[in-house]
Amino acid sequence: MNDRTCIVTRRQAEADELIRFVVGPDSAVVPDIKRNLPGRGCWVTADRLHIEKAAAKNLFARAFKAQVTVPADLGGMVDGLLSRSALGMLGLARKAGAVVLGAAKVEGAVRDGQALLVLHATEASDDGVRKISQARRATVHLGGPAILAYKLFPEAELSLALGGTNVIHAAVLAQDAGQAVEKRVVALDRYRGGTPNDLAMLAAVADEDDAAEDME
Repeated sequence: MNDRTCIVTRRQAEADELIRFVVGPDSAVVPDIKRNLPGRGCWVTADRLHIEKAAAKNLFARAFKAQVTVPADLGGMVDGLLSRSALGMLGLARKAGAVVLGAAKVEGAVRDGQALLVLHATEASDDGVRKISQARRATVHLGGPAILAYKLFPEAELSLALGGTNVIHAAVLAQDAGQAVEKRVVALDRYRGGTPNDLAMLAAVADEDDAAEDME
C-alpha cells in the first residue's frame, strides 16, 4: 500500500494526519511513528478512535493481506509513543532555551507574543489556568497570535522532561526548537481528541473584535 490512504475511512490524507504501521518479524503490528521502519506499511487516521476501530474490525490483516497479531492495547501503545516523543522534544527545547517555566514567566511570554504554545499540567488549578487564559485572550484582542494551551501531561512527567520540580505551567517559545515541540504536541492532542473548547474560545475573541470593527 504505497498511497497514504486510511484503512478505516479509505480517504487519502497528508502524512501528518495519519499514523503508519508495519508488520514486525513476529507478525505483530508495529506503530511506525517516525515513518522510517522498513517494509510495507499501512496508514490509519491519527486518532485513537480510528486505530482502535482498525484493530477491532481486523483491518490490519486485510491491509497487509496476511495473518497478523494486533497488540491488545494498540491505542494505548500509540499514545505512549506520541507522548514520549513530545516530552523528549520538550526536554531538548528546554536545553535550547525555548521553554519558560512558572505562571508569571508563562504569562509574560504570552503577553509579549513570544510564546508558541502553553502547557498546563493536568493538576493545574482553575485559577492558574484562568490567569494565563486571560493573557492569551488579551494577546489575540491586541492583534497578536492565537496561542493555544494544552493539558496533556501530569506534573511529574512535565517536571521530569524539563528538569524541574513541580512544573505546572510552561510556555514553548516561537523558535526552531519550539516548532519541533509544537508539531509533536499537536499530534498527541489530535490523537486524544483535540482541544475544541480552547479553539472556540480564541475564535470567539476574534469574532468579537471583527464585530467591534464593523460597528466603528
